[in-house]
Amino acid sequence: MAAKKATEETAEKKTAEKTTAEKKTAVKKTAEKKTAEKKTAEKKTAVKKMTKTTKTVTDKKTVKKEAVEAAADEIIAAANQQVMTQEPESPRRSIAFIGSECYPFVKTGGLGDVMYALPKALTRRNCDVKVILPRYKCIPQQYQDKMVYRGSFYMDLTSDGKQYYVGIMEYVWDGVVYDFIDNEEFFGGDKPYTNLIDDIPKYCYFSKAALAALNYMNWQPNIIHCHDWQAALVPVYLRTFFQNTSIGNAKTMITIHNLRFQGIYNIKTIKYWTNLPDYVFNKDALTQNWLDANMLKGGLTYSNMITTVSNTYAGEIQTSEYGEGLEAHLRYHSGKLRGIVNGIDYDIWDPSKDSDIVANYSIEDAIAKKRENKIALQKELGLEENGDKFVIGLISRLTNQKGLDLVNTCIPQIMDPHTQVVVLGTGDAEYENSFRYYENHYKGQFAGCIQYDEARSHRIYAGCDVLLVPSRFEPCGLTQLIAMHYGTVPIVRETGGLKDTVEPYNMYADWGNGFTFDRYESGLLYDAINRAKTLYFENRYYWDEMVQRDMAKNVSWDNSAKQYKDLYLELTAW
Repeated sequence: MAAKKATEETAEKKTAEKTTAEKKTAVKKTAEKKTAEKKTAEKKTAVKKMTKTTKTVTDKKTVKKEAVEAAADEIIAAANQQVMTQEPESPRRSIAFIGSECYPFVKTGGLGDVMYALPKALTRRNCDVKVILPRYKCIPQQYQDKMVYRGSFYMDLTSDGKQYYVGIMEYVWDGVVYDFIDNEEFFGGDKPYTNLIDDIPKYCYFSKAALAALNYMNWQPNIIHCHDWQAALVPVYLRTFFQNTSIGNAKTMITIHNLRFQGIYNIKTIKYWTNLPDYVFNKDALTQNWLDANMLKGGLTYSNMITTVSNTYAGEIQTSEYGEGLEAHLRYHSGKLRGIVNGIDYDIWDPSKDSDIVANYSIEDAIAKKRENKIALQKELGLEENGDKFVIGLISRLTNQKGLDLVNTCIPQIMDPHTQVVVLGTGDAEYENSFRYYENHYKGQFAGCIQYDEARSHRIYAGCDVLLVPSRFEPCGLTQLIAMHYGTVPIVRETGGLKDTVEPYNMYADWGNGFTFDRYESGLLYDAINRAKTLYFENRYYWDEMVQRDMAKNVSWDNSAKQYKDLYLELTAW
């Protein structure tokens, strides 16, 4: 009887387990079915919105169902990617960023944008981030007033034993801790950068003070991420003076934002200001051309990982054309060299929320709203107000690197009754004066804004049809990314990050998100502009499709932050 009873209980248990398994399977299938139905509904909704927009734009033309569905798929994929990037579940890492500038405290170029946006994106990827900066006197008072004193000490610096004050002021914003190194003697000027004679001692001090501050605060990062030559001595100091301290086990990464600037000065001066041991001044580390010391070269040698701001630029700097004298050194260290494209901060650059533009818009109503912004821009700059004009924008530092000699050559050829040009920027007098001349010569059709105006740049991105970026070399470039996010088609030279981010338009496949040219020749820039104008005036339907493709492209920091996080994990695998 007992055996029979046990058998019955076993059978009942198996039956219950089977029933539970069947219920779980049913629930799982139901969930999968609901997910599939939800994705189908999302796709239909996106297609419906795209169809409505395209019908409004083309009026007499029939919407191509396949193209609309493809664009809708891309929008949904971008949305899904954004959701995926919000899932932090990778191992936590502590990162110390060390650099010479950071938006909004002080910014002179793309480095300031990266130092602001990348740490913020990393905090969303389960990283503990601290940014260390000089406390320049020129930092706006509104930020100075919010800084909190964390402590101070004196630090040995020079070869004759002179000590210097190191103060630490802290500011917390958007989940990122900013620590400012305070020293009036080095950072008391009106500008962050002055001249090499003053800047060499300034950044010899800053690199060592940043590491000393980490020790003082007892904050031990897994990774110390340095940026450009101003922080390039950090890996050298870490492997010499700080090797046996609490931060001595940290891995170092250095990012090259622009290889042209390297921090080169005579060995005697840099030896005095760093007091580094003689063995680091050799041809494989700091020494260059026998007589000079190269701070960036030393950082590249002693760092565990080297990154640049695009994959193409990582290859270019290993050639004599772009290597700036370090091509052989970079080829030797190519095993630890990587390229990661920058992104843009959607909190700052978002046409649907941008308070600096006249008419906010998204991908659904971009075509009509961009026309409103174009007319408003024409009115603001004193140009002929006509929404049918082909408006070319140029937002740049006015220097030779940016390909402005090509632009100067092309202007007389591209100016016609259907074309307008808007230039914004400051720089070399040669280009400032030439654009002033063109503004006077082509009254009502050319606007030369020789100034730095952040708010106006937003309106130019929103109001122009195309943006020129014909650079001689471009490590990454942010303007083409911002332009695409604002539905402005980029015309770029195939170099560095421009090549990595802009896919040339293929008229036969009706695909691509911009117009490109390869060799550095004005005739090829002229040809690219003409190809863009031809598509704009002769096939507006395909042009509008490209505008929508550009806006659907994910150019945020999420993808870049993921790649950096993967590198951090690679360096610190337990």
